[in-house]
Amino acid sequence: MNTLLSLGHGYSADALARLLIPQGWTVIGTTRNPDKAARMLACGITPLLWPGDLAPALALATHILASAAPDAAGDPFLQAWPCIADARPGWVGYLSTTGVYGDHQGGWVDEATPLTPISPRGTQRVLAEEQWQGTGLPVHIFRLAGIYGPGRGPFEKVRDGSARRIIKPGQFFSRTHVDDIAQVLAASIARPNPGAAYNVCDDEPAPPEDVLAHAAALLGLPEPPAVPFDQADMTPMARSFYSESKRVQNGRIKDELGVQLLYPTYREGLAALLTTD
Repeated sequence: MNTLLSLGHGYSADALARLLIPQGWTVIGTTRNPDKAARMLACGITPLLWPGDLAPALALATHILASAAPDAAGDPFLQAWPCIADARPGWVGYLSTTGVYGDHQGGWVDEATPLTPISPRGTQRVLAEEQWQGTGLPVHIFRLAGIYGPGRGPFEKVRDGSARRIIKPGQFFSRTHVDDIAQVLAASIARPNPGAAYNVCDDEPAPPEDVLAHAAALLGLPEPPAVPFDQADMTPMARSFYSESKRVQNGRIKDELGVQLLYPTYREGLAALLTTD
């Protein structure tokens, strides 16, 4: 029986579980939140409260997905349970970020681009990638662009009038729908290639103000007000995202894994979210 151990079970892992459980998989997911554990159980996921004993789950795991955010010391699960390296899964996936590439002033990057992070988050992700690769397990790295999907779309802010189109000339972000993340992971499980890294994003990097304008058009509402970047009231984290501008290539998920994106641009993705957000 195939058993996925999901370390730091979150939004993307939930989407993968929705694909695997109907196929007869067992999914065990860690969480720190008892309320979330109850919700996971209701969805057919076996919750494992963290911190806890990983040994029984590791013994069962045929596959491992690591989603937890790292800190300055790297991946929290490898810090707490270095014996993860003694497990015997046939496939391991680590969810990283395209932030590992740093800033390319709107230029294109692919999986061969050197990792030159400029943010602490990006630096921590590079460290965690290296730690997982150093375990000797059959690790696959997935560098995710900005994630959106049900419950994580722009419509609520557009509807309530709080959305602002932050204008920074030359700013490009890549993004990915959570269901496309899930299908990429499932495709990798079906075609394992230990050591591979994959960019997970759609076909059209775009300025963020374009996405908000399109969301407003779908709702039949006026475009959110435009605010120059240097005048925008933003959290430090939000502002840090604008310190990097790049366009991310996604050819490897298509050529190696045979993935056909469900949502090749934000337009298809937002249209699908209209009925859920």
